[in-house]
Amino acid sequence: MSSLMIVLDVLVILGLVVSAIVAVHSEKLLSAVIALSVTGIFAAAAFLIMHAPDVAISEAAVGAALSPLIFIVALKKIRGGDDK
Repeated sequence: MSSLMIVLDVLVILGLVVSAIVAVHSEKLLSAVIALSVTGIFAAAAFLIMHAPDVAISEAAVGAALSPLIFIVALKKIRGGDDK
């Protein structure tokens, strides 16, 4: 493995760990959801590096797009219910 690939692996793993820690320790729910989406993007990149493009596409669709969208809609509905 070339040194460029090792650097890329380390950056993706570091980004994955940092974004997961930010998601867990964030006090605001929207910030946690955004950090969770970033974690999904890094996970998809890790799967792509491991030569699993089908899993990477699934992770990008679900972990980086669909789940955060559902969380954001739920947060909007919960906070919108207080105004009525």
